[in-house]
Amino acid sequence: MPALTRRYVVMALATEAPFDPADPDGAFVLKPWKDPAALRALRAYRDHCYPELQRDLDAWIRVVEAGPTVRGDVGRRNEPYAGAPRTAAKARPAPPRRARTTTRPVARKASAKPRAKKRRR
Repeated sequence: MPALTRRYVVMALATEAPFDPADPDGAFVLKPWKDPAALRALRAYRDHCYPELQRDLDAWIRVVEAGPTVRGDVGRRNEPYAGAPRTAAKARPAPPRRARTTTRPVARKASAKPRAKKRRR
Protein backbone atom coordinates (compact mmCIF):
# COMPACT_ATOMS: atom_id res chain seq x y z
CA MET A 1 0.00 0.00 0.00
CA PRO A 2 2.63 2.55 -0.89
CA ALA A 3 0.22 5.27 -2.07
CA LEU A 4 -1.82 4.96 1.11
CA THR A 5 1.08 4.97 3.56
CA ARG A 6 3.17 7.50 1.65
CA ARG A 7 0.45 10.14 1.70
CA TYR A 8 -1.10 9.70 5.13
CA VAL A 9 0.25 9.47 8.65
CA VAL A 10 -2.19 8.01 11.15
CA MET A 11 -1.58 8.64 14.83
CA ALA A 12 -3.50 8.43 18.07
CA LEU A 13 -5.50 11.48 19.04
CA ALA A 14 -3.77 13.45 21.78
CA THR A 15 -7.01 14.22 23.64
CA GLU A 16 -10.35 12.57 24.09
CA ALA A 17 -12.13 15.74 22.98
CA PRO A 18 -14.11 15.62 19.74
CA PHE A 19 -12.47 17.05 16.65
CA ASP A 20 -13.11 20.63 15.63
CA PRO A 21 -15.40 20.66 12.54
CA ALA A 22 -14.13 24.13 11.63
CA ASP A 23 -10.47 23.01 11.51
CA PRO A 24 -9.54 22.40 7.84
CA ASP A 25 -6.57 20.24 8.95
CA GLY A 26 -8.63 18.21 11.40
CA ALA A 27 -9.33 14.55 10.71
CA PHE A 28 -12.35 12.36 11.26
CA VAL A 29 -11.14 8.79 11.65
CA LEU A 30 -13.22 5.81 10.58
CA LYS A 31 -12.39 2.26 11.65
CA PRO A 32 -13.40 -0.15 8.87
CA TRP A 33 -12.41 -3.21 10.95
CA LYS A 34 -14.89 -2.28 13.66
CA ASP A 35 -17.63 -0.39 11.84
CA PRO A 36 -19.51 -1.64 8.75
CA ALA A 37 -20.57 1.94 7.95
CA ALA A 38 -16.88 2.95 7.90
CA LEU A 39 -16.16 0.13 5.46
CA ARG A 40 -18.91 1.41 3.15
CA ALA A 41 -17.48 4.93 3.43
CA LEU A 42 -14.03 3.57 2.55
CA ARG A 43 -15.45 1.88 -0.55
CA ALA A 44 -17.10 5.13 -1.63
CA TYR A 45 -13.83 7.00 -1.08
CA ARG A 46 -11.95 4.36 -3.07
CA ASP A 47 -14.35 4.80 -5.97
CA HIS A 48 -13.48 8.49 -6.22
CA CYS A 49 -9.68 8.49 -5.79
CA TYR A 50 -6.72 8.55 -8.15
CA PRO A 51 -5.76 5.05 -9.47
CA GLU A 52 -2.77 4.28 -7.19
CA LEU A 53 -4.71 5.09 -4.05
CA GLN A 54 -7.71 3.14 -5.40
CA ARG A 55 -5.55 0.01 -5.70
CA ASP A 56 -4.17 0.39 -2.17
CA LEU A 57 -7.59 0.99 -0.66
CA ASP A 58 -9.01 -1.96 -2.58
CA ALA A 59 -6.30 -4.22 -1.16
CA TRP A 60 -7.05 -2.94 2.35
CA ILE A 61 -10.79 -3.47 1.88
CA ARG A 62 -10.18 -7.08 0.76
CA VAL A 63 -8.09 -7.74 3.90
CA VAL A 64 -10.80 -6.28 6.15
CA GLU A 65 -13.54 -8.28 4.41
CA ALA A 66 -11.54 -11.53 4.64
CA GLY A 67 -10.76 -11.04 8.34
CA PRO A 68 -12.94 -11.82 11.34
CA THR A 69 -15.95 -9.65 12.14
CA VAL A 70 -14.88 -7.29 14.89
CA ARG A 71 -17.33 -4.69 16.13
CA GLY A 72 -16.74 -1.73 18.36
CA ASP A 73 -19.47 0.16 20.17
CA VAL A 74 -20.36 2.38 17.20
CA GLY A 75 -19.97 -0.56 14.80
CA ARG A 76 -22.55 -2.61 16.72
CA ARG A 77 -24.94 0.31 16.64
CA ASN A 78 -24.36 0.92 12.90
CA GLU A 79 -24.58 -2.74 11.85
CA PRO A 80 -28.37 -2.88 11.30
CA TYR A 81 -28.16 0.21 9.09
CA ALA A 82 -25.03 -0.58 7.06
CA GLY A 83 -26.48 -3.43 4.99
CA ALA A 84 -28.16 -2.55 1.73
CA PRO A 85 -27.97 1.06 0.59
CA ARG A 86 -30.77 3.13 2.00
CA THR A 87 -32.96 4.92 -0.47
CA ALA A 88 -33.33 8.63 -0.13
CA ALA A 89 -36.48 9.78 1.58
CA LYS A 90 -39.25 10.19 -0.91
CA ALA A 91 -39.84 13.77 -1.85
CA ARG A 92 -43.16 15.13 -0.77
CA PRO A 93 -45.57 15.62 -3.64
CA ALA A 94 -46.09 19.21 -4.64
CA PRO A 95 -49.24 20.73 -3.20
CA PRO A 96 -52.09 20.89 -5.70
CA ARG A 97 -52.28 24.14 -7.59
CA ARG A 98 -55.26 26.27 -6.84
CA ALA A 99 -57.68 26.73 -9.68
CA ARG A 100 -57.97 30.23 -11.07
CA THR A 101 -60.91 31.92 -9.46
CA THR A 102 -61.34 34.86 -11.81
CA THR A 103 -62.97 34.75 -15.19
CA ARG A 104 -61.74 38.09 -16.45
CA PRO A 105 -59.31 38.07 -19.35
CA VAL A 106 -55.61 38.23 -18.63
CA ALA A 107 -54.08 41.61 -19.47
CA ARG A 108 -51.40 41.57 -22.12
CA LYS A 109 -47.94 42.65 -21.18
CA ALA A 110 -46.80 45.99 -22.46
CA SER A 111 -44.10 45.92 -25.07
CA ALA A 112 -40.62 46.02 -23.63
CA LYS A 113 -39.59 48.58 -26.24
CA PRO A 114 -40.67 52.12 -25.28
CA ARG A 115 -42.58 54.04 -27.91
CA ALA A 116 -40.88 56.99 -29.47
CA LYS A 117 -42.50 60.34 -28.65
CA LYS A 118 -43.48 62.67 -31.42
CA ARG A 119 -41.48 65.84 -31.47
CA ARG A 120 -43.18 69.21 -31.90
CA ARG A 121 -41.71 71.82 -34.12
